Amino acid sequence: MDVSLTSIAAYSYALVAACFLVLGAPLAVRQRRRHDVALGLACLSSVLWGVALAWEAAYGNVWSPLADGAELLRNAAWSVFLLVLHGHFTDPASRMPLRLQPALVLGGLVYLVCLAAVFGGHWSLVQEGRPGALPIALRVAMAVSGMLLVELVYRNRTLHERWAVKFACIGIGAMFAYDFYLYSHTLLFRSVDAEIWAARGLVNALTVPLIAISLGRSKLWSSPLAVSRRAMFHSATLFGSALYLLAMGSAGYYLRYFGGSWGTVMQVTFLFAAVILLAGVLFSGSFRARLKVFISKHFYRYNYDYREEWMRFTRTLSKPGPDLGERAIEAVAALVESPGGALWQRAEGGARFEPVASWQGPALAASEPADSAFCQFLETSQWVVDLHEYADHPEKYETLVLPAWLAGYPRAWLIVPLILHGRLFGFVLLQNPRSPVKLNWEVIDVLEIAGSQAASQLAQQDAANALMVARQFESFNRMSTFVVHDLKNLVLQLSLMNANAAKHKDNPEFQADMLETVDYSVQKMKIMLQKLSRTDNAEQPLALALDQVVTQAVALKAAFEPRPQLLVEDPALRVLADRERLERVVGHLIQNAIEATPRTGKVAIRLLRKGHSAVVEIADTGEGMSEEFIRERLFKPFDSTKSAGMGIGVFESREYIHELGGSLEVSSTPGAGTTFRVLLPLHQQETPADGGMQRAPRAQGAA
Repeated sequence: MDVSLTSIAAYSYALVAACFLVLGAPLAVRQRRRHDVALGLACLSSVLWGVALAWEAAYGNVWSPLADGAELLRNAAWSVFLLVLHGHFTDPASRMPLRLQPALVLGGLVYLVCLAAVFGGHWSLVQEGRPGALPIALRVAMAVSGMLLVELVYRNRTLHERWAVKFACIGIGAMFAYDFYLYSHTLLFRSVDAEIWAARGLVNALTVPLIAISLGRSKLWSSPLAVSRRAMFHSATLFGSALYLLAMGSAGYYLRYFGGSWGTVMQVTFLFAAVILLAGVLFSGSFRARLKVFISKHFYRYNYDYREEWMRFTRTLSKPGPDLGERAIEAVAALVESPGGALWQRAEGGARFEPVASWQGPALAASEPADSAFCQFLETSQWVVDLHEYADHPEKYETLVLPAWLAGYPRAWLIVPLILHGRLFGFVLLQNPRSPVKLNWEVIDVLEIAGSQAASQLAQQDAANALMVARQFESFNRMSTFVVHDLKNLVLQLSLMNANAAKHKDNPEFQADMLETVDYSVQKMKIMLQKLSRTDNAEQPLALALDQVVTQAVALKAAFEPRPQLLVEDPALRVLADRERLERVVGHLIQNAIEATPRTGKVAIRLLRKGHSAVVEIADTGEGMSEEFIRERLFKPFDSTKSAGMGIGVFESREYIHELGGSLEVSSTPGAGTTFRVLLPLHQQETPADGGMQRAPRAQGAA
């Protein structure tokens, strides 16, 4: 190495030693919190590392065991500090010393082996005049692991906690990133770049202010930390892929070195095959499942990240589409890495459980009686049945008797009961998992809770389907009720005509009126039959002369007592409506007024204009109504004070008037009478009267 660069390197590493000494000295006298101790040790290791490299650089002996050992100690100390920020050191189920996490013990053993290699002379970066591939690769792996630890610490913090640790993560990450750059360059060019190595001390010194800023915010460092399994999974995958590619790159280098004229061809072919193999492994469902199980087993106290699992489970069940059964199987199967399954659900009537869905597996047509020993066991015990365990130890399941059809299902593994309100709603049969899963109490509890949640979703879907059918029947029954109501009015008119027939049968004028009334009733019944036979009951509104509609409605009630009297103040009023329905509304209000008024009373109908509205006013001198009755009962469907009434006339009248954009007003005084006012918006466009409009029948005594 050039003499000037050696001097620069000596000053560079001496500077980083002084900076970390200034940073770490206050930690010796401040309150001894866990992260303070870890940071102090890390700073001390960086001081020793800087002093060692400055000393060796000053004397020109760069790659000595002292410098290598100091660097190894520095990497280990900063990794320990990151682990302190990360948390999760111990596991009650661990068999390691002090119940430490197995991964921590493994990392410590790796550093001890490397330290032994340093003092054994096998760790030196330069061997026989050139850098050795294995020491370089191990240094690159340490740099990568340090960057992964930084990424884990930062990613698994809340936004408030990231404010406290972000500068420390940037500074420590920069140290490991520069090491990665230095040794990757060395591995690529098979020689150490003196300038990059000399600048290394200055780069590390620049990270000290960042760590110092973060140290001032260290009160938040010790807050609870939730480590994401997803982050751990991706980090482990990235770390493993990096180690694999480094190993394959080293193997490819030796192939080229010893392959002679075929060396380059063999190296390219080998590396391409290695990349394809890596891609195949990473996209393998079994590999991913095994890696997730390994991480949950060795790095975490519990098998599940319950927040992630609950969100995934809910998202799966909430996907749009009618195939809720398949999604329920998928959601439950994902909890135990099962690749498929089938769902049985209680059939209508509750006597049997029928197969209703399958997911990535064969569909079975076999049903199971609800009173069978198998279903009774699931309902009473609510156990998750492990078929493999049942085959080996059937005595654990007491009275369980498996159905014969279960033997025909391939790779059957678990039976998860779907319990709803203490009853068996259905059950899910799952296939063998992609990777071995140990069914402990935690996994079984999760499956039972997931089964109950899936049962609730399936029951809600069944209730929604039943409600839709009930609404269809309700719509049909409501239509039938209106038809019966109209028929009742027609029967009433025909009955009145029949009662007067014996008295006026020889009167030609009565005979003419009778024929017209019968013809009108027949036409009304034909219209009702047409509406019942149509799938679309919507009428097209027409511009109507309102005085003709009201006159016809009054004429149909002229035979009743008291006889209604009509006063048309404005005959030019036109509204947009269906003639038959509007006439029925006015006629019903007139009929109610007649029935509520004694024979000696009076029923008066007025037609007038009020602003931009046409008003049909129906006033009687009958019994009247209280405000409470008007508010609570008058417009309530199927509530009637008449012995033969159906309670839908006023309700239907108000609904249709609202549909036309109008309103129905009521004013009444008990014992003095009632006034109904129908307000309808006027039709502004002047159009000729409908020539095909039906002529009002002449009723005896019409006003």
